[in-house]
Parts: sequence; structure tokens; C-alpha cells
Amino acid sequence: MAEDALMINISSAPEKFNKKTNRRPLSTAEKWAQKKRESKRKTVFEPQESSASKQRKINQTGQQHTHKQKPQTPRSPSQRSNNRDTEENADQGENSAAKSPSKVKTFPKKAPEEHGDHGRPFIKTSSLFRNNPEIPDVLSPAVNQVKEKVFTSNMFEELNLHPHLVATLHKVLNVTSMTSVQKKTIPLLLSGKDAVVRSQTGSGGIPAMFHRSDGPLAVVIVPTRELALQSFQMFQKLLKPFTWIVPGVLMGGEKRKAEKARLRKGINVLISTPGRLVDHIKNTLSIAFSAVRWLILDEADRTLDLGFEKDLTVILNALNATGLARQNVLLSATLTEGLSRLASISMKEPVTIHVSEGSEETVEAYPQAAPQALSDSYVVPERLQQHVVVVPSKLHLVCLAAFILAKCKFEQRQKLIVFISSCEAVEFLLTLFTAILCEKPSTTSTKHTSASLNFYRLHGNMRQEERTEVFQEFSQCKTGILLCTDVAARGLDLPQVTWIVQYNPPVSAVEYVHRVGRTARIGAQGSSLLFLTPSEMAFVDVLANHNISLSEMKMEDILANLMKDERFKGRGKWDSKRSAAAFEQEVRERATVLQTDFENYVHANNESLQTAKCALQSFLRAYTTYPSSLKHIFHIRSLHLGHAAKSFGLRDAPQGLGSSITTNPANSKDSKKGKDKAKRPPKKLTAKERVSNLMRSEYLSGIDGESKSKKKRKKKKGQAEEEQSTTA
Repeated sequence: MAEDALMINISSAPEKFNKKTNRRPLSTAEKWAQKKRESKRKTVFEPQESSASKQRKINQTGQQHTHKQKPQTPRSPSQRSNNRDTEENADQGENSAAKSPSKVKTFPKKAPEEHGDHGRPFIKTSSLFRNNPEIPDVLSPAVNQVKEKVFTSNMFEELNLHPHLVATLHKVLNVTSMTSVQKKTIPLLLSGKDAVVRSQTGSGGIPAMFHRSDGPLAVVIVPTRELALQSFQMFQKLLKPFTWIVPGVLMGGEKRKAEKARLRKGINVLISTPGRLVDHIKNTLSIAFSAVRWLILDEADRTLDLGFEKDLTVILNALNATGLARQNVLLSATLTEGLSRLASISMKEPVTIHVSEGSEETVEAYPQAAPQALSDSYVVPERLQQHVVVVPSKLHLVCLAAFILAKCKFEQRQKLIVFISSCEAVEFLLTLFTAILCEKPSTTSTKHTSASLNFYRLHGNMRQEERTEVFQEFSQCKTGILLCTDVAARGLDLPQVTWIVQYNPPVSAVEYVHRVGRTARIGAQGSSLLFLTPSEMAFVDVLANHNISLSEMKMEDILANLMKDERFKGRGKWDSKRSAAAFEQEVRERATVLQTDFENYVHANNESLQTAKCALQSFLRAYTTYPSSLKHIFHIRSLHLGHAAKSFGLRDAPQGLGSSITTNPANSKDSKKGKDKAKRPPKKLTAKERVSNLMRSEYLSGIDGESKSKKKRKKKKGQAEEEQSTTA
């Protein structure tokens, strides 16, 4: 007890001492002074480094935010509360720094690759180089590519042609020697036989020979309006010395009344698309085929692919009704089963003509030569260099932009054709690239160190006047980029095209051959680039089965071209003497800055955002149209919709994409009219929810849909309600 009493006295000794020393009670002023002294005494026992200063050091070194403090004496509750207040103030300062540009340098929150400086507003965006599938090396199988000799040493003078026609070929078209397919075909056609001609894409068509007569002597059917216009212009040049032979063109988009007037005056060489010719057969009395002696179906396989088989039947019936014997010619770079059916219907004992290296017999009876042997191996121009690049979905947009800048801004006299799967995507990319990639004219400096970018578009939803104007402008320009759909893949002769870029893969190897055939025409040099994702690499083997070999181009090499453009410079100062890892980091920063510019433009207003969403939906619908033989490569379920949305400048995949892919939009509008009225307004997301959704899009596939169990419950509930209504 004595010891306990002693302990109590010691613990309370200072208090008794204070009471004894202070013989009078403290005044209010003295109490306040004592509290101030105590608070100063407490700050002496604070840690030497505050949390805010430690946070700054951690951010500067790029390490993770952790609190590791030295061993120290236990703190009182008041000290712990003071330290908590310091930490909260540091977090508040960090958040305010993200919003205020003046505080970004003091409290940098994100890594350099996440955003660019240079006056751009800070936008939280997911990294381009995270959560991407691994890019394996492209192992292109060794193939024996089929080669065709384009030109021969034979001259047109050796054939039984009119001297005026030979002179026109020399002076107007600058053509002196025949191509291999022309050497084989022209004598056969002059003998009057029907022929199926498989010519190398870009090797030149077959000129038809005419004598003066009344009405159409020759009918040329082509699948697209641009090809009809091009064929018409070629006939105008060829027939320049023969003023009594009049060519004419009929195609959709033109005034039907003007076409009827030209038919009444007389057209000897009639070039037309199938649909417009059928329209005139049914509605124009002045059209007559009583003198037709030649029928030429150019790009016949494409005409069938576009669904013109019924129209061709109407045309053939109208021509056969006259009872006059005629010569039929089918021209195509590839031979398909549909083409063999058409040949059996429209031709009498046709022969097939093909020119390939090592084949001695090039003129054969069609039934023995056509279907399988010739369709397995496709022929591409010999001077065509074919490349493939494997790019994750998120990096597609940036990689295409970097390639366009490299070829058309930092190199001279380059003309690109970029094939895209849908009309909406063409319009979206045209607007986006024009706004971001094209340099705005500077008011201070008058010198331009790089070439300007000229973008053009061509697709089926454009008015005919616009399509004709774009076709003429791109044909005459020295440098430019044509964004187009497959409407420009067949037969068009666009001069001096140096690169074919297939941004979206073709639906077949046949379509690949026709796309790349827009360059390296008639012996010229050209190149092609095919974009594939890691999940689509098996398409290289599909092309190899048709003797088409591709060489790999690295994505990193394409993105490195951004180092030439100072508009997309990263936050740090780049030094060429630094290591390769620093160079790669700088390239990634610039790619992220460019992607951020794309996303800021897309999200700047509701109109551009809706345009991007429509383009994404049209891309997904086009992705579902690949044939069943390629579904194991191009399947909608293998797409990461969050990453695909990134390639359209969207920060995450729009909701409801999973249902919009499979449903028909025409039917869904009517079925949802009643539901839209009862829909509640969308809930506004908080800042944390938006960030979580953004991060979630990096990992999820993005397909929104109900689970199978939920669908079954709904179905059972609907059936039960129907049974109750029937019993009632």
C-alpha cells in the first residue's frame, strides 16, 4: 500500500507542485499564453519530414506513394490529428494541382506518358501502351509467287489494226508495245471467239474495234460509276480520230432525261452500270440493241458480288431477243464460281486466256481451265512490295496517322489510298484527320518546311457530282490521301498512286488482290500495307495459300515518325544522345499526346461524339459480314470493344453496343418507339464513377448484354403472363 501510495504521489506530483507554486488562480490571459507555449512545445516533437514534403519527393522520383517513417516516440492524440490535417492538405493540394496548370509542376500527378504539356488542358485518359495483347512475330510462309510478264517486245503495228488507232495509242496514250495479255487476246477477239480473260490487275484492258453503223455496236458493263466514267474517258481518247464513232455513258446519279436525249441521238459504244441500263431497258423506248455485235463485262466477278445477277439476266435477255450473233468477253483479274456460271449462260464455247510465268499453254477451253486451277493462285504486279503491320486495336488510329504524316508530310510526291470498311468511318476519319493532322496556317511565319496534307473521300453515299469531282481531283493531284471504301477497289486507274493502305482487312483474298492492284500498274513501282490485330494474324496464312507473300513492318518504326513532328512533343526535352529506352519512351509520349488530341476533338461537342459512335457501330456491323470461311479469324467476339472504341477517339465503349451489333437498326427503331417515351433520363455519374468506368474499359470486352439466366427468367415470366391472359 505504501508503494502504491508513493506511485500515486509521483504521478500527480507536478500537478500539486503547480498548484503550490501558483498561489493565486491563473487569469484568462495567462491561460491563453500557457496554451500557446504548450502548442509550440508539441511541434518540436513532430517528425522532421511532413507528409506533404515527402509526397513531393516521391512524385519527383516516380515511386509509389507510401509512408515510411523513422522510429519515433509515441505521439499524443493531438499530434496525430495535426499530422492527419497535414496529409489532407497535401491531398487537397494535389487535386488542385491537377485542375490548375500553375501547380502541375509542383505536384505532378500522372506519369509523363499519360498526357502532354504545351498548353493542352489536362484530360484523364487511359494509356495506349497498357493492357494490349502481345504482338508475336509475323512468320510468313515461303511461297512461289505467280508472276506475269507485263510487257512484250511486240508492237501494235504487227496486228491488223487501223493506222489511226495505232497512231492514237502512240501519241495520246504513249503506248508502243503490247502487254502479254493484249498480245494473246486481240488476235483471238479479231477472230470472233467468245473469251474469258484473266488479266493481271493493272495490265490494261482490251480495246474493241468498230465500224461505222447506227445504234449501239458494243455494250460495256462495269460494276461502279467511277469505272464507267474512266472507261468512257478512255474510249474518248481511243476514238479521237474516228469522229463518226460516238461513245456514251449511262450511270446512276445522272439526269435520266439527258441520258435519254443522248440515246435518241445515237451512241455506238455504250458504257453503263447494270442498274441504270436495266432502268432504260424498261422505261426508254429509244434504246435498241438490234445492231449490238460485242458485249464486254469488265470486272465481271465484282458485278456478281454486288448483287447484279438479276440485272445481268435482264440485260442478256434484251440482247438475246434480237437474235443477232454477238461476241462476248468477260474480263477479270480473278476467276470465281459465279463467273463460271455467268460464262456458261452468256457464252458459246468460250476459251480462257491467262498469262503466267512458266505456263506454255495460255489459251484453253474454259470448262477445263477455269474453276479451280486458276482461282487458287492469284497474280499481283511484280514490282509491288507488300507489307503487313500488326497493331493492337487501341493503337490503330495513332499508327495510321503516323504513317500518313511520314509519307505525305515528310516525303514528296506520295499518293495514298486508304481502304476503310464503311462510309461512316470514312467521313469520321476525314473530319478528324483534317482537324488534327493538317497544320493551320501560321500568321507569324510565312515559311512552310513540310508539305501540306490533302485529304479526299470516296464512298457510295456521296452524290454523283461529288464522286466525279473527287475522282478527277485525285487523279490530277501530285500528292494526296484518298479515304475510300471498296467502291474504288475495282478497275480504277488512278495515276501515280504509290501506297495502298488497307486499314480494315478485306473480306477475301480476291478483294485483297483488287485493292493492291490500284498501285504498281502497267509495270510501275508501288507498295501496300495491311493492318492486322494480333488476333487476325492467321489471315497472312490465308493469303499465303494463294501464293501471296507479305513482309513485316514494325509498328514501332511507324510510330517513330512522330519524332519528326514537333506538334506532338512530349513533356520533357528530348536529347538525341540519350539511350534507346529513352527514345522509345519519347515515342510513346508523342503517340499519347496525338491520341489525346484525337479524343479531345471527339469529346469537344455532342455532334463529333455522335459521329464517332456511328462510325464505330458501322465498323462493327461491317466486321460481322466476313464470310464463314474467315469467321475463325474475323469474329466479333474476338474484338475488344473498349480498345476498338479507342481507335475512334472514344475514351470508352458506348453502352449498348452488344445489342446494336446483332439487331437490325431498321427494325429496332419501330420496336423502341414506345419504350423511349417511358425511359428515365440517364443518371449523372460522379467523378469517381467516371474514372472507374474508364479503367474498367481497359480490361472488359465492352459487350453489354444480359446474362442467359436473366433472359430465361424474363422469357418464363412472359410465358406465364400469356398463359394467365388466355385462361382469363
